[in-house]
Amino acid sequence: MTSTVIGMTTSASVPAGSEAAIAQGAVTDRLVAANEAYADAFSDPGMDARPVLQVAVVACMDARLDLHAALGLKLGDCHTIRNAGGVVTDDVIRSLAISQRALGTRRVVLIHHTNCGMETITEDFRHELEMEVGQRPAWAVEAFRDVDQDVRQSMQRVRTSPFLPHTDDVRGFVFDVKTGRLREIDPAA
Repeated sequence: MTSTVIGMTTSASVPAGSEAAIAQGAVTDRLVAANEAYADAFSDPGMDARPVLQVAVVACMDARLDLHAALGLKLGDCHTIRNAGGVVTDDVIRSLAISQRALGTRRVVLIHHTNCGMETITEDFRHELEMEVGQRPAWAVEAFRDVDQDVRQSMQRVRTSPFLPHTDDVRGFVFDVKTGRLREIDPAA
């Protein structure tokens, strides 16, 4: 059996000696404690589930992407849909259809990024999982080698989906994890 190793650089680091605490559930306990502090200071902003800017942002789940800060967004401005690679999958189309048809979004912004882990694995990942657990995943890995081309493919998937009524304002970008800048991708290139 082979295994796929994803080598990625991150801006965060794990303090020396903290691996045991992470493995023992201390991280979840820290998150729950942080929520307690948040809830103590929380007041209902009186918002609706409809995003103020009528935009849905589809992006990679990479921990280095702070989308709200990078895009100047505030709570309530957008719907955020994240997955490995920021790829437009059937589930992303499902979320976008709900976002547009039930909650009023009219534009879609797609954000992939440099140094993405999805550029380092292949569809063999599914085969390796099947060998390990005895069942082949029903989903595709959606790995890619060319981030610009994958953004174009994702834009095309949104623009051609029969389930999405608003496909005229779809733009795609690559976020540079070293500079924090977005680079727009020409869908026709």
